[in-house]
Amino acid sequence: MSSWPNDIADMHNKFGVTKWVNEASFNKQSELLKLRMRMLLEEFQETMDAYLQEDKQEFVDGLVDLCVIAIGTMQIVGVDPQEAWNEVLHANKSKEVGIKEGRPNKLGLPDLVKPYDWEEPLHVNNFGRLKHLFNGD
Repeated sequence: MSSWPNDIADMHNKFGVTKWVNEASFNKQSELLKLRMRMLLEEFQETMDAYLQEDKQEFVDGLVDLCVIAIGTMQIVGVDPQEAWNEVLHANKSKEVGIKEGRPNKLGLPDLVKPYDWEEPLHVNNFGRLKHLFNGD
């Protein structure tokens, strides 16, 4: 099985995205992050439209495109997507089956709740350039 972060890094290298980002000014990187966020919104809306239209082809394509854009955005800003994934997965797997107060569970699926000693995923050592892009440094 391939590694999506590696595949996307290869694609970024092939098309010069990595080089562009490494040479881009703060303002250009900031604009790119805004563009990527708009791309996620647009792709989400297209995927939702495909769902509503029962267009299986576009629905699957949209879900993958959301992953590609999200993982690629992490890479572009210097966040290690595999490390971020591992943090979130570990935190999610430490939850327990229970009843989530305030959220109806009409399907009866297992509801995951945070136990008393649950620890949220920490990304403090994996912000990449976000600390600068968010603070304007």
